[in-house]
Amino acid sequence: MAALKYAGLEDTDSEEELPPGWEERTTRDGWVYYANHLEEKTQWEHPKSGKRKRVAGGLPYGWEQETDESGQVYFVDHINKRTTYLDPRLAFTVEDNPVKPPTRQKYDGNSTAMEILQGRDLSEKVVIITGANSGIGFETAKSFALHGAYVILACRNMSRGNDAVQRILGEWHKAKVEAMTLDLASLHSVQQFAEAFKSKNVPLHILICNAATFGAPWCLTEDGLESTFQVNHLGHFYLVQLLEDVLRSSSPARVVVVSSESHRFTEIKDSSGKLNFSLLSPSKKEYWAMLAYNRSKLCNILFSNELNRRLSPHGVICNSVHPGNMMYSSIHRSWWVYTLLFTLARPFTKSMVFCFSSSRITKRCGSQLKMLSFKRRGLSFSVSLYFQRSLKFYFHVFILLCQERK
Repeated sequence: MAALKYAGLEDTDSEEELPPGWEERTTRDGWVYYANHLEEKTQWEHPKSGKRKRVAGGLPYGWEQETDESGQVYFVDHINKRTTYLDPRLAFTVEDNPVKPPTRQKYDGNSTAMEILQGRDLSEKVVIITGANSGIGFETAKSFALHGAYVILACRNMSRGNDAVQRILGEWHKAKVEAMTLDLASLHSVQQFAEAFKSKNVPLHILICNAATFGAPWCLTEDGLESTFQVNHLGHFYLVQLLEDVLRSSSPARVVVVSSESHRFTEIKDSSGKLNFSLLSPSKKEYWAMLAYNRSKLCNILFSNELNRRLSPHGVICNSVHPGNMMYSSIHRSWWVYTLLFTLARPFTKSMVFCFSSSRITKRCGSQLKMLSFKRRGLSFSVSLYFQRSLKFYFHVFILLCQERK
């Protein structure tokens, strides 16, 4: 008691209340420390409880962390246009517990991309996302950029790519984001993109092969290959090969290939069990858009598995990801029937980010991950169940229309 009295702690009402002359501060990476202005010293332990603490989660929306000339951290509230040296997260500190918490499913169908990345500082990361001007690609790019990453939107249409960049900058003017031209239907364009990126002399920590075409009519690319196969698979395959040296030198790095569960509904082997290359880039007579898409997605997974086998020893992991049966994107734009089906599904869909940033994925590298986006609580699940049943009717209509179109 004498020691407490000498330290000025006996008059405090709460174990967490600081004695006179003490101040609670945070470091740039979120650890709480305590400054004693009377003795001009700092310490990690709370002067009364002896506990160590850290702030929980990221800064509230609209807040930004900066450092003044003396190296002290301060906080800017862009919404209310004010600054303070008091961390707004101090009300939500948690005790530093060395005991590892039990493993559990942290995210579910209600999680958003911003929630998954909350609290992560990606300011040192460089990310390339193909097809990032809309849909899942745009949401992924925006989420990474708002968490400090330098994001490159690899887009075929530069007008739409620049519009996407402006939309992200509209949410945070300091976002490091730019658009670069990449047409996966042209191997020459893929090569030009890789050369342009390498000329920047920056690392590459995350490469997300997201761009795809779905339900497109048969046509050949300038390289003489069926367009769905080249855009969805071969273009990405070539891109990864060209950037492999950058990925290796940037390790730890990762490649994420957006595939689909539809890969289960096709085959690329002939009756003797050998790979049938004619199925990958079929003639117009043998072409059906749905099968072409399914085969390209199967190629994505086979490529992802082999890429991980070859590069994981060098610090580059690779996963393929199924974004969810009810995941919304703009991939339906090739045909009005697809647009109708996706429009009917829109109220039940969402977009997610997980394997692009989670450290837990390193334990499952080389596998396909499923981002299920059904909402599993109460009325939402009942509505989704109703939609599943209704979809059977539309699916039969869809098959008939596809056969007629073929």
